[in-house]
Amino acid sequence: MSAAPHLRDRYLQDSINTASPAKLLLMLYDRLVLDLMQAEQALRDGDREAAHDKVTHAQEIVIELRTSLDVEAWSGAPALANIYGWMLTELIGANIARDADRVAAIRNLAEPLRDTWREAAAAAVAG
Repeated sequence: MSAAPHLRDRYLQDSINTASPAKLLLMLYDRLVLDLMQAEQALRDGDREAAHDKVTHAQEIVIELRTSLDVEAWSGAPALANIYGWMLTELIGANIARDADRVAAIRNLAEPLRDTWREAAAAAVAG
C-alpha cells in the first residue's frame, strides 16, 4: 500500500492546523465553492449520490461559517448571518428537490463573498 495518500492527508491536516483564522476562512469558502460547483454538475448529470454528498458537505461548511461568525464583531455580521441562514435553507431545498439552478444561485452568492474575504485578507496583510 502506498504511503502517498497518508502523507497527503497529513499535509492537509497540518495546513489546517497551522493556518491563520483568515486563511481558514478562505479555505472554507474555497471548498464551499468547489462543493457547489461539483454538486451543480452532479445534479445536471443525474448523479444523485454525488450531488447529495457535495450539497451535504456544503451545508456543513455553511453551518461552520455561521457558528464561527461573531455577530457582535462588526456591523455587517448580522446581515452575513442572515445570508448564511438563507444559503443553508436553499441548500436543504436544493438537495430535496435535486435542483441544480438553486445550487448555482448559492454559488453565485458564495463566490463574491469568498472574493471579498480574500481581498480583505490581502489588504490586512499589506496594510
